[in-house]
Amino acid sequence: MTQEDRKIKEKLQTKTWNEIKTNDSWAIFKIMAEFVEGYERLSKIGPCVSIFGSARTKPDHPYYKLAEEVAFKLTQNGFGVITGGGPGIMEAGNKGAHRGKGVSVGLNIELPFEQHDNPWIDQGKSLDFDYFFVRKVMFVKYSQGFIVMPGGFGTMDELFEAITLIQTNKIGRFPIVLVGKKFWGGLLDWIKNTLLEEGNISEKDLNLFRVVDTADEAVEHLNNFYAKYQLKPNF
Repeated sequence: MTQEDRKIKEKLQTKTWNEIKTNDSWAIFKIMAEFVEGYERLSKIGPCVSIFGSARTKPDHPYYKLAEEVAFKLTQNGFGVITGGGPGIMEAGNKGAHRGKGVSVGLNIELPFEQHDNPWIDQGKSLDFDYFFVRKVMFVKYSQGFIVMPGGFGTMDELFEAITLIQTNKIGRFPIVLVGKKFWGGLLDWIKNTLLEEGNISEKDLNLFRVVDTADEAVEHLNNFYAKYQLKPNF
């Protein structure tokens, strides 16, 4: 029986009260511990710009090089960088921040494949999580903006989490920048031609994010946002 099969069978099994107390209830304390450590560690680091993107992007790919350039330019404009701490676009983000001598943070998560710490995270600024939802809270709570590079399901999850929280006024309207017009084009067409046409979003919701092609455009959008509110990056 595979691990996936066991997980499905466990969900369908009736649990005794003692099993619930032993397994489910005690998990709450583990979740609390991750929140406490995350808040304590990241509050000392301060807000940064979160960079999302695929863990599968190779170092010779143009998107990897673009993410590294975006992160480098962010540090040159006073921003620190938070990534998921793994390979691919995350590694590129941390590498660019490190090259720019800026703050480079990694929020790593244990996965059965593709995830491991990259070597470009600042010493003492790497955190490990077991729970995706705790990790996402840290991304959002300590972000001054979101750079979304091409990625897969995880990247889409993080993107729409940020959009939803801003749309519903649960967090401030921080800038969201999607990098790569060709990559995002099909999704944006679907959002406009299906979600908007069906009345599932409003026209103004399309202004919650900006789509760009270059590192300069991405950083310029963040700078313009903070200039509008007469604010400066945290670093």
